[in-house]
Amino acid sequence: MQADRRIALALLVNPTGYHTASWLHPSTDAAGATSIAWYRDTALLAEKGLFDLFFIADTPAARTQQLEAYSRFPMFMNVFEPITLLSALAGMTTHIGLGGTASTSFSEPYNIARQFASLDHLSRGRAAWNVVTSANDFAARNFGHEKLPPHHLRYERASEFVDVVQRLWDTWEDDAWIRDRARGQIFEPSKQHAVDHEGKFFKVHGALNIERTPQGQPVIIQAGASDTGRDFAARVAEVVFASDSTAEKARASYDDLKGRMAKFGRERDALKVLAGKPNLLAASTQEAEDMYQTLQGMIHPMVGKMRLGMDLETDLSDLDPDAPIPEDRIPRNANFHQAYFDHILGLIRQGMTLRQLWLSYERGHSTFRGTPAQMADHMEEWFTGGACDGFMMTFSLMPGGLAFFVEHVVPLLQKRGLYRTAYEGRTLREHLGLARPANRHVAAAQPLVAAQ
Repeated sequence: MQADRRIALALLVNPTGYHTASWLHPSTDAAGATSIAWYRDTALLAEKGLFDLFFIADTPAARTQQLEAYSRFPMFMNVFEPITLLSALAGMTTHIGLGGTASTSFSEPYNIARQFASLDHLSRGRAAWNVVTSANDFAARNFGHEKLPPHHLRYERASEFVDVVQRLWDTWEDDAWIRDRARGQIFEPSKQHAVDHEGKFFKVHGALNIERTPQGQPVIIQAGASDTGRDFAARVAEVVFASDSTAEKARASYDDLKGRMAKFGRERDALKVLAGKPNLLAASTQEAEDMYQTLQGMIHPMVGKMRLGMDLETDLSDLDPDAPIPEDRIPRNANFHQAYFDHILGLIRQGMTLRQLWLSYERGHSTFRGTPAQMADHMEEWFTGGACDGFMMTFSLMPGGLAFFVEHVVPLLQKRGLYRTAYEGRTLREHLGLARPANRHVAAAQPLVAAQ
């Protein structure tokens, strides 16, 4: 391990916790989803633990079908819009990065560029955009479409979308806003670079009406696991959320993703891979296992079937929970989440019953149950073994799981020299060791200047 290399930590935030039945547990706040005080306190707790990133996942839709099941598992049914929430938290926190999801399928590049540039200014350089193409037809119907476009078209649109956004972020050179009262001129006109773009999906001509941000550009996050998604991440992403359940698979995915970067002219260190790490920790292994099994026992059969059906992209509600899923009920391919679909297929091929499936399936992950020392050992093994650059932490119960981690695991990682003991930088890029991108117009002009 390089002497200056440290584990990066992000927190995937859910107001009651990552576990499907977390809202039923008495230690959680079932009304926390719309409480700014809850989010403030949780963000400050993560900042106390020196986390790099406070991250909000999102989809622009409430479910309108299977409401009986969703009433027992309210996934995205009552949530803040991410940019609004993160903008509020920007004034309540000091160091931690603030990342949120925004879909390229249901947004326009100019709006996204402007919103995340504003967040980067509000937070003084801590903004990150999680680029998604969306993965449910509930969202499509909110925007005038019956179904999502095919997977490859969504990624083609996303690629063009990100290109336009990044060009808009470079509208102004870093020193364009001179604010010279003596000259009576607030910006230098020659340092504005309007975008003139006409592509397959977007036509944009104009300039972003906010100066270049503290980070130059907000950090780009991506989590696609398909071959198309990996190429997209290798080209544009600076942080990738990974979902492999074993260190062996994670190392293979890590090497594959980093190995794709060269063909896009990028260095491996320009991308940080954060392994998804759901966990439930306690003072003893048995206590952690007992807590996990208690939560598993709270999963309603209706919810178990619905969650599997959502990622298998089929309705399982009428099936016998104690029999395998019939072959003719399994779709031939996926259009939403390829990695989740493939994981379920692998479990089906093991001969599991429907009930066994919903008790085993965790969207590509496997909840780590154990003690703080075991967690620290596990993280060290993955990090030093080349499986990741850090972790996207999810806690079965919130905020108790985060508090326990900050109190008991963080000091162990620090003692091993694996984790920072204080924030050393101001921006999210500085936390992650990512370079501040040069404005493309300045960079393009530099060789010409040098040749004179």
